[in-house]
Amino acid sequence: MSDRVFVDTNILVYAHDLDAGEKNKTARRIVAELWESRNGIISTQVLQEFYVTLTRKIQSPIKRAPARQIIKNYLSWDLVVNDGLVILHASEIEEIHRISFRDAMIVAAAYSKNSDIIMTEDMAGGQKIEGIRIVNPFESL
Repeated sequence: MSDRVFVDTNILVYAHDLDAGEKNKTARRIVAELWESRNGIISTQVLQEFYVTLTRKIQSPIKRAPARQIIKNYLSWDLVVNDGLVILHASEIEEIHRISFRDAMIVAAAYSKNSDIIMTEDMAGGQKIEGIRIVNPFESL
């Protein structure tokens, strides 16, 4: 994978949720490719949501200490710290594109790192927002 790819929370969760079936296999493949290419981008928002989901919301939650270790591993990826400028940009994206503020934060974070793609199942695949292509890797599952 040569594109710079911003990875949304759900992709990371599925990659670590062994009960997620085909979504687990697809997400694991994506994450492995991004580890190898070193083109993965995440944000502090994604890591926060990932931790809560992994330790509390999936069918077989992961214990906190192993979840922290997983997050520590992801800190080697290109990380967006959502600062005030990202938040302001997200508020503009929310208004212009009429998407949720949560999704606008994902787009603003991706934009701040010159991402080519946002990998997510939370937005409609195929569309472009702020010049970034949205890809839902689970559409064909």
